[in-house]
Amino acid sequence: MDLEAQAPDPSGTISGIGAHSRIFPWAVFTLIFGLMMSDYMSRQVLGSVFPVLKVEWHLSDSQLAGLTSVVALLVGVLSLPMSLLADRWGRVRSVVVMAVLWSFATVLCAAAGNYTQLLGARFLLGFGEAAYASVGMAVMLGVFVPRMHAALSGSILGAAFFGSVVGVALGGILADRLGWRAAFLIMAAFGLCLVVLFRIVVNEHRLARYATDQPISGARAFGGGRAPISSLFTNTSLTCAYVGAGIQFFVSGVLLAWLPSYFNRYHDMSAADAGLAASVFVLLIGAGTVLCGVVADRIGRRRPERRWSASIAYAVTAMVCLMIGFQLANGPIQMMFIGVGAFFCSGFSGATTAVVASLSHPSIRASAFGVGTLANNVFGLALGPFVVGLLSDRLGLLGALQWVPLAYVASIVVLGLGMKLYPAGLRKLASLELKNPNEKSQTSTDTVASPA
Repeated sequence: MDLEAQAPDPSGTISGIGAHSRIFPWAVFTLIFGLMMSDYMSRQVLGSVFPVLKVEWHLSDSQLAGLTSVVALLVGVLSLPMSLLADRWGRVRSVVVMAVLWSFATVLCAAAGNYTQLLGARFLLGFGEAAYASVGMAVMLGVFVPRMHAALSGSILGAAFFGSVVGVALGGILADRLGWRAAFLIMAAFGLCLVVLFRIVVNEHRLARYATDQPISGARAFGGGRAPISSLFTNTSLTCAYVGAGIQFFVSGVLLAWLPSYFNRYHDMSAADAGLAASVFVLLIGAGTVLCGVVADRIGRRRPERRWSASIAYAVTAMVCLMIGFQLANGPIQMMFIGVGAFFCSGFSGATTAVVASLSHPSIRASAFGVGTLANNVFGLALGPFVVGLLSDRLGLLGALQWVPLAYVASIVVLGLGMKLYPAGLRKLASLELKNPNEKSQTSTDTVASPA
């Protein structure tokens, strides 16, 4: 894969000078990747201590699910307004404030003395994490050319699962050896160190120098101003991308939250061993997210609509394998099917994120990702673990997990509709320039930013 980060300027030269022009975009990518890991380490470490909290505080599965879902629910509800604020207030400052807030909330989780206090700390955690995925993604994609967006988006979203691996695996070990409170404190320290480094390296001026956003399908920039927010909701193909991806996150959210408990209850593992076992499958989810994004970029390089087809194919594969896996008796064959299902269960992420980027104007792209985050959390990461918690109290955890893959059916239908409407969606985005009162001041030589 060609990893060139910059687009040519009008004179045919590369934006930036020498090696520096290539280093900065990848520094941004690395820091956004690391902070996404920190985000999910702080969020998912809770799953590794579910067995401990259940015994220590005598909690039901629905109460445990509430601790997970409150974060995803807050992220979903606040992602759009916080993303809108970040687009206006400054994306870099927003990232710094959010990372500090979620790290502080993680410290409060460690200090919680009862269920209510822990729930309150998790509420604050969700507030801090609300718009990071959307704002961080917009910061990162802004310094890379569009043909790399699915692969890079998949990598950043994969960081969520890699962070979950560290949170679940390391959290289980720390809880076993140092107590569950130490697990939260160490996750918080990692986030605080990264945000200091991010603040030193990244600023709005540098991002502007290396910006590579270009109009889609020949559309000119929106008069140097901001496209209307309404354009994020009046494009039917874009709406299908939001909803279809959100429904698929239902399954990913369930696996992230409940795999440690599944191994603890049905495979007779300790909390530490269950966390390690679950981390292997979460690692598969992360690897699948990255690699499936790379494949989606490859097959969609000349025909972008094929990214929709890739998302649908990944969903079908994950659904079949997970349904078979949770029906089989314990053993290597069962683990193989669950592993393949885990690998593909979030493979859609990079492709659908690239689709959202292609259907939204650069000036409001963080807001577009915010709408996507809202859908991902409301339809998936918040709803999934909570529904399974309720079903588990009645059917048992295994019985609940056997029904989960059917969520893919709805997603496949919605994504199929979005793919059919995709050409019309691109035309609608291109037509935004016709509504621009400053259009006369625009020329056909609009280009990407280059260094001052």
